[in-house]
Amino acid sequence: MKRRTLLKRLALIAGIAAVPFKILRAEAATIKTLKRPFHPFKVGALELMVLTDGHIALSPVQPTFPNGSEQAEKALLQKHFRSTEAVDLSMNLLIIKKENDLILVDTGTGGNFGPASGWMLASMADAGISPETITHIVISHAHPDHVGGLLTKEGTPVFPHAQVHIARLEHEFWMAPQQDFSKSKFQDKKLLAAFTASTQTIFKTLQEKVHLFEHGAELLGCLRMELAPGHTPGHTLVHVYSGSEELVHVADLLHSDVLSFQHPEWGFNGDTNFELAMATRKKILANLTQGRQKTFGYHLPWPGIGHVRKQGEGYEWVAEAYAFPE
Repeated sequence: MKRRTLLKRLALIAGIAAVPFKILRAEAATIKTLKRPFHPFKVGALELMVLTDGHIALSPVQPTFPNGSEQAEKALLQKHFRSTEAVDLSMNLLIIKKENDLILVDTGTGGNFGPASGWMLASMADAGISPETITHIVISHAHPDHVGGLLTKEGTPVFPHAQVHIARLEHEFWMAPQQDFSKSKFQDKKLLAAFTASTQTIFKTLQEKVHLFEHGAELLGCLRMELAPGHTPGHTLVHVYSGSEELVHVADLLHSDVLSFQHPEWGFNGDTNFELAMATRKKILANLTQGRQKTFGYHLPWPGIGHVRKQGEGYEWVAEAYAFPE
């Protein structure tokens, strides 16, 4: 081979070899400026958007789902190509636009669960939404990963113009002098006390903006509230409707798209009333299957939209597929 030809080939090989490193450098630059994802879609005439507040990894898997054995849970996770070391929970926030109202369902952790969460305000900014434009906030239940984003770290309202809606049963439970956790399998009672104190501070601060609804109530001409007790006493499903279309926001009815569906009886240790939550979970899963309703899960994998269908003795989560990002 002539020397000139050899040099040309070596130069070509060197150029090709350099390409991946250029790509990696470009990807590294992109990661630094990465925007939080948001997913717009419609229900009838309503414009909806899913935002992320980040995620929480629950480890170890047992006793998070107390009624299952560690061996059975890890085997099922492994079968579905999931980590057996932790169950990673998304935190999906739903925004609904109806005419002049901008409605937010739940508010994330407020940054109180570490840097992997508390992304709500950054997500809103990336989606072009200002906290000042939110007119109503609906709270599915008052656990800290759902109400933590209502106040700043200084204790002032994050959403200065928003009215806050929560079930009367839920509000009464958390604001009572004493809470009954005797039917829960959650072991850390000091942490439950801290959660309660934080929730009470939030609702005392916002008391002039808080509106209590009864279950079955219709709100804002597009929301119907359904009691789904057990996870907390006033845990609420939010039915978002427009015309003949509907989306069911199941909040914390389900915590794993594998374990909670295939074995709803394995439960979740964060449930205030473990047995009642298990019965509610089974009932709602059966209803969603029979009605073939589009479903949205706060803790299900991003963006948390899909359907439920029967599978053997349990159920299966069928995530909605998207041909391209919107």
